[in-house]
Amino acid sequence: MFIVTLLSAPAERNLSAALVDSLRNAWGGGDAIWLSVDEAAEFAIPSMPDNRWEIWQAMQDSAVDLIVQPAMNRRRKMLLADMDSTMIRQECIDELAVQAGVGDRVAAITARAMNGELDFEAALTERVGLMRGLPESAIDTVLTERITLMPGGYELVQTMKANGAYAVLVSGGFTAFATRIAAALGFDENRANTLLVEHGKLTGDVARPIFGRDAKVAALDDITARLGLSAADVLAVGDGANDLGMLGRAGTGVALHAKPTVQAQCDLRVNHGDLTALLFIQGYARIDFVT
Repeated sequence: MFIVTLLSAPAERNLSAALVDSLRNAWGGGDAIWLSVDEAAEFAIPSMPDNRWEIWQAMQDSAVDLIVQPAMNRRRKMLLADMDSTMIRQECIDELAVQAGVGDRVAAITARAMNGELDFEAALTERVGLMRGLPESAIDTVLTERITLMPGGYELVQTMKANGAYAVLVSGGFTAFATRIAAALGFDENRANTLLVEHGKLTGDVARPIFGRDAKVAALDDITARLGLSAADVLAVGDGANDLGMLGRAGTGVALHAKPTVQAQCDLRVNHGDLTALLFIQGYARIDFVT
């Protein structure tokens, strides 16, 4: 048995009953359950449809996300979330680079690295090197003036935790940001890279080992083992190429507003909904959200 979930952007709420019923009838689904009126609905189907991706594209053209997944054990016991462009709207390293006067150069490297065109570690060290001499105080300036939370993040973390899940923030970015973001959203722990500082200024390097793609997978394995869970118990979410390892290993791996090459390698893709979409696909109704 599989569950089909249809999602619209919360601000648009353009999911019509006619569209839901049309797809339900075409795929021989059960009764539709509305998780949020005009925003999210689900129904069960007996098997995976052969035309899944054709319909997915048609739904995308209508600004609706389509998720099809096994019905069993949808509610996960651990959340493993990327930070930059996932739990927050920005890439912290790009915002720091603006303060250092190298914003365009760093942003171009970031875009290529997140799309899998460059080696992550090499790209990270190159970008950090360009910010050598930047005052450490720039971190607080960026956090205060340039960083905004992704909509739905607080509800996602708090609702899963209220239902017994453990929440972990993992970032190829920096602890100076991850610690603050994790605290604001209520994550249980966080892991990221550490910017090296001397005499109040960035040295242009990060501590080793670098926390990248493999480290995110290792975090998944280490933390689930410590908690007595398995990878199948994890919902992972990210947007970049360095997230693909954990997205593929988790029981539920969601590409959120992801780069094209990342989407191409993920079965579960959210392009129109916000982070509350990750609650809807677990079967939570909006009335169940912790806000």
